[in-house]
Amino acid sequence: MRVKQARAAAQEWVTANADQIPGFCGAFLHGSINWRSDEDLLPAASDVDVVVLLADADPPVKSHKFHYCETLLEISYLRREQFASPELILGQYHLSGSFRKPGILSDPSGQLTRIQAVVSREYARRPWVYRRCEAARDKVLRNLNSVESAGSFPNQVMGWLFAAGVTTHVLLVAGLNNPTVRRRYAAARDLLADYGHLDFHETLLAQLGCAYLSRAQVEAHLTALSPVFDAAQAVLQTPVPFACDLSAAARPIAFEGSQILIEQGLHREAMFWIAVTYSRCMTVLDHDAPAAVQAAFGPGYQRLLGDLGIAASADLHLRCGQIRAGLPEVWRVAEAIMNANPEIEE
Repeated sequence: MRVKQARAAAQEWVTANADQIPGFCGAFLHGSINWRSDEDLLPAASDVDVVVLLADADPPVKSHKFHYCETLLEISYLRREQFASPELILGQYHLSGSFRKPGILSDPSGQLTRIQAVVSREYARRPWVYRRCEAARDKVLRNLNSVESAGSFPNQVMGWLFAAGVTTHVLLVAGLNNPTVRRRYAAARDLLADYGHLDFHETLLAQLGCAYLSRAQVEAHLTALSPVFDAAQAVLQTPVPFACDLSAAARPIAFEGSQILIEQGLHREAMFWIAVTYSRCMTVLDHDAPAAVQAAFGPGYQRLLGDLGIAASADLHLRCGQIRAGLPEVWRVAEAIMNANPEIEE
C-alpha cells in the first residue's frame, strides 16, 4: 500500500465518523506517516496514527487500533485546549512534527490550519529546535523520577526503558528527524552515522543494556514473548494506557516489526520494543492473570532482564543513575548535530 492510500483511508474514516464523536473539534495525521511522501510504500508493520481533538476537558475515550480500508489505524484523543496556540505546539517535540507539513484531516474551526501555517514556517528555527530538545531531555528526567513510584517491578522497568529510549529523541529532534517510537534506536543510529557520531550509538545501547546481545539472544526473547502477549491479551481487564498496543491488531507491529529489524542486522535496536512489550504484558498479567499464569511466564521475563543486566531493583537504580549521569554527553552530541544541521535556521 502507498502512503497516499493510507492517508485516504484515514481521511475517509474521519469524514465518516466525525459526526458520531461527541465533542469532535478536528483531526490530524500524527507520527511517522507525516515523514513519508505519498508515493512511499507504507511498511507492512506500521500503523497510521490519527489524533482526534475533543472539547472535553478529560477525553472519555482511549486509543484504539483497528483495520479500516485495509489500513491499520490508531485513533487517539486529545483535548482541544492543548492546541490553544502555535507556540504551544512548536515547543512540544512529540506533536510539532505533525504540523511541519499538511496533515489535517478535519478542522471545523480553522484552529489547526492556523497552527499548521505557523509551525511549518517556524519549525526549523534554532530557538524552537533547542526548546524541543530541552523538552525531550526533561522527559528523560521525568521517566527516571517515575521509577521509584511506579509500583510493580515491570512498571519500574518501563520507567527505566523509556528514560533510556527518550535519549534517542533528544538527538532525533536535534536532527529535525522523526522521534519515532518502536524504531527509535535504528533511527538514532542512522542519524549519528550521518553526523559522524556513530560511536555514540554504542553508548546509547549500553545504557539500554543490549550493546553485546547476539541475534540469537534477541530472537529467543521475541519467540518467548509470543505466548506472553497472547496470555496478556486474553486476560486484559484493568484499564492501562497502552492497551491498544496489546490488541490483536497491534500484534504484527510488535512481532513482524521487530523481526524486520533483526533481519536488517539491527537486533540490538529491536530489543527496546521487545523489552517494552514484554514489560507491558507482565504488568497486565500482574493485574489480571491468575497466580499460576504469572508464575509460568516469570522466568522468561527474568531471562530477558538478566540479558539486559537487570537482575534486581538495585541494578535498575544503578542503570537509572548512569542515564542521568550521561545526559550531559547526550546534550553535547545533540548540540553538535544542531550546529552542523544545514536545515536549522537562526
